[in-house]
Amino acid sequence: MTRVAVVVFPGSNCDADTRDAARAAGCDAYFVWHRDTGLAGADVVVLPGGFSYGDYLRAGAIARFSPVMAAVAAHARAGGAVLGICNGFQILCEAGLLPGALVRNLELRFLSRPVRVRVERTDTPFTTRYAAGEILELPVAHGDGRFVADSRTLAEIEAEGRVVWRYVDENPNGSTRAIAGICNAGRNVVGIMPHPERRVAADCGGNDGARLFLSMEAHHAMERLDGVRAADGGQRGL
Repeated sequence: MTRVAVVVFPGSNCDADTRDAARAAGCDAYFVWHRDTGLAGADVVVLPGGFSYGDYLRAGAIARFSPVMAAVAAHARAGGAVLGICNGFQILCEAGLLPGALVRNLELRFLSRPVRVRVERTDTPFTTRYAAGEILELPVAHGDGRFVADSRTLAEIEAEGRVVWRYVDENPNGSTRAIAGICNAGRNVVGIMPHPERRVAADCGGNDGARLFLSMEAHHAMERLDGVRAADGGQRGL
């Protein structure tokens, strides 16, 4: 069973929803407090949405210094899967685990409504259960969701196929090139602005977000199987 650490910062408010969505997908999901220095054996780390430290200075700017972030960074460097949702995406950018930044929405207003995004990549641990080009309807809830980056970084992201989700029909916050989610060069660290944990069942308005968590479980199950096969091959070679 995939172990999923949901990191809780002061001001997180989507932590329980994220944990429950991961559990519904078959994962062993649990909370890790921001002052912890370890991840309790996590296979996957999720930084949930909310307003860490009240979004003082900049969204995510203080949370990046929390003790747990050293363990998150080490996990990411070792190839471990890391997901940042909304405020979590902001924290990953502030921590340097993803490029660019999330700044004030273009119209300087907080947005809280469903949006449509297109799946651009299916080769991350969080998108394998989607089809490339598929359109999802997911809610956003942010005041600082406009993705920006310098021209060189944007060129690299596009050339390397690192845009994971892109807004369609409208660009609600004015994000550069309608970017709604990106990944790192290794594709193991993903940041998204929409909230998949709020769309996991029909009584939540739809289940377009459920497959993100199912992707997470399926990806790690495949990694476990590959590990078993490799170990078995090694034994056979003795």
